[in-house]
Amino acid sequence: MLLTHYFNTLGLPYNWAWTLSQVLVLGVCEFLALLGVAAVILLDRKIWAAVQMRRGPNVVGAFGLLQTIADAFKFLLKEVIIPAGANKVIFILAPLVTATLAFAGWAVIPFDNGWVVSNINVGILYLFAVSSLGVYGVIMAGWASNSKYAFLSALRAAAQMVSYEVSIGFVMITVLLFAGSLNLSDIVRAQAQQGWFAFTILFPMFVVFFVSTLAETQRPPFDLLEAESELVAGFFVEYSSTPFLLFFLGEYVSIMLLCALMSVLFLGGWLPPLQMWPFTLVPGVVWFFGKIMFLFFMIAMVKAFVPRYRYDQLMRLGWKVFLPLSLFWVVLSAGWILYFHGGAH
Repeated sequence: MLLTHYFNTLGLPYNWAWTLSQVLVLGVCEFLALLGVAAVILLDRKIWAAVQMRRGPNVVGAFGLLQTIADAFKFLLKEVIIPAGANKVIFILAPLVTATLAFAGWAVIPFDNGWVVSNINVGILYLFAVSSLGVYGVIMAGWASNSKYAFLSALRAAAQMVSYEVSIGFVMITVLLFAGSLNLSDIVRAQAQQGWFAFTILFPMFVVFFVSTLAETQRPPFDLLEAESELVAGFFVEYSSTPFLLFFLGEYVSIMLLCALMSVLFLGGWLPPLQMWPFTLVPGVVWFFGKIMFLFFMIAMVKAFVPRYRYDQLMRLGWKVFLPLSLFWVVLSAGWILYFHGGAH
């Protein structure tokens, strides 16, 4: 609104001023997201290297800080190769869909009190819808590649992502019962009164959400879509250059998005650990990104030391463990709210 008012005072009509301000805000957010992705990719590689007692990227730039930028230029400057038998339109659209949906989710994430691009009252439903659409990019890539390896991987991806989205949905319901709102900022404010939800009876749901995040984003030990022994490299085996980079970018943006969502739902978002000095001196946005980095560190550590699951183990965990557990916790949370809070929510 401030940018819109500023451009309006310069003589631009309101519609043009509003459009220009939205484009600038989104452009800055996208640029910061790209910088964040570059940082977490380097962090991921450094953590993995440290666990294996090696150095990791350390040549390009000081301490290897420019390695991710160099890799990005390498992908951008390579030739785009499209298989002769592929459906060229869908083949190119698939990585665009994946990357666009990954960025779209950040529109409703509150970075601090009032720091949100779109403060809608159904932010949770918006995020659930956007994450559910992500499977289409994978299916499009697998089918359009005209490769049996890519197609089999896309079928695995569809089953895996849909299976764990069910559990994630029930986990969100338990949080909504405690917060009494679908607005992400209101969920954070509710934790200012009740304490972080990760330290209440919702802690098992925090664990379920964390493991489901690994499965939803195809992170180890659930990276069966890229299993080298039988699927070569997964649904993007035929991709190279910029389209491959878009898939890679979309994957890491989705990981950071789910880390941000975990922070909002369970770890108090921008709230400090204690509402007292000196914790309150640190800006809320710093606490928020600190929590995201902590959660990503946990995800990176899982990649480093947990062996890959078999596909039947993956599906059994989703349908026979997480689904009944999360459904039971919805009933338990509803009973808890009704008994201790008198059904206020």
